[in-house]
Amino acid sequence: MRSDAVLITGATGFVGMELLARYLERSERPLVALVRADSDAGAGERVDGVLANLFGARAAQYAGRVEAVAAELTAPRLGLSRARCEQLARGVGTIVHSAASVSFTLPLAQAREINVEGTRRMLDFAELAAEHGGLDRYGHISTAYVAGTHAGRFGEGDLDLGQGFHNTYERSKLEAEQLVHARTAIPSTIMRPSIVVGDCHSGWTYAFNVLYWPLRAFARGLFTTVPGVSSAPVDVVSIDYVADAVYELCSREECVPGETFNLTAGANASTIGEIANAASLYFKRPLPAVLSPAEFAARSADGSSDSVLDGSRAYFPYFSIGAVFDDTRARAALLPAGISVTPLREYLERLLDFATRSRWGKLPIARVEALGA
Repeated sequence: MRSDAVLITGATGFVGMELLARYLERSERPLVALVRADSDAGAGERVDGVLANLFGARAAQYAGRVEAVAAELTAPRLGLSRARCEQLARGVGTIVHSAASVSFTLPLAQAREINVEGTRRMLDFAELAAEHGGLDRYGHISTAYVAGTHAGRFGEGDLDLGQGFHNTYERSKLEAEQLVHARTAIPSTIMRPSIVVGDCHSGWTYAFNVLYWPLRAFARGLFTTVPGVSSAPVDVVSIDYVADAVYELCSREECVPGETFNLTAGANASTIGEIANAASLYFKRPLPAVLSPAEFAARSADGSSDSVLDGSRAYFPYFSIGAVFDDTRARAALLPAGISVTPLREYLERLLDFATRSRWGKLPIARVEALGA
């Protein structure tokens, strides 16, 4: 393995697979994908499935550039032998740590085990790679929602402002960021996407969560009211923006350790009222009333249960978020490269077209098919 290899965690996930595609299509660098599997062969099968989803018949031309490695990110040395870990560390030039649990409902200990301890192990590996003199970047994918319950401006230099948290995901991701900042010898870049949805051009998505759950419930007529604040910002970014931004930021020569970028819609964020109105027109359903979360909870406490409705409840806090994300640094870094945020209002209909065509993920459509590539 050459010392310019890119190591990606989470390559079988939504953000990770899009990053894999960009490194394969826009560079000649060899790639290492750390994958949870019983063996390297099993890891290879999972990566082959991702490549088929991304590229279809063209997958074979990229397969030889991706080395799939079975690993356990929460274990010492990533679950690898000392010799294997050393070998990988000598060959890696860039690390992009995308793997995480995005569940909002995990007990805190489990969320920490994956998001905090997994990050700690990856930082240990990054230090080993740096000791061998080949590491130029450790890219850490966090979330803008480390802001938690903070109200008002949340800048790229902000982290622990004494805020509370809506769930264990937010809290564990903040703690993971703190670990990155503590390793000052590592050339790290922290990137914080907000709510990530499908591709703004095709609508394609691999993950139907957060915004999709309540939209699906509304499409089924389960919501006549929506919890939130009509004027509250709902910060949404498309997967193509996030992947383009991460690729660009991790490819830059300059690196200020711990520098953080809010990959958010910022001033282009939509509001609850705007999204509700667009969904009402699209699904031809009456415009739902927007109630405060407390009033909504009181009205809906009737003992009824539906899997889609129940699945939506974990996302209700994001319809009354008080934080406004400042993405000044990200815009300054990305605009010269031609990368900018597309406002949700310009592509929400495409997201809904894809969601309904794929039956909200029950009828999977490959990325290569959706993009027509």
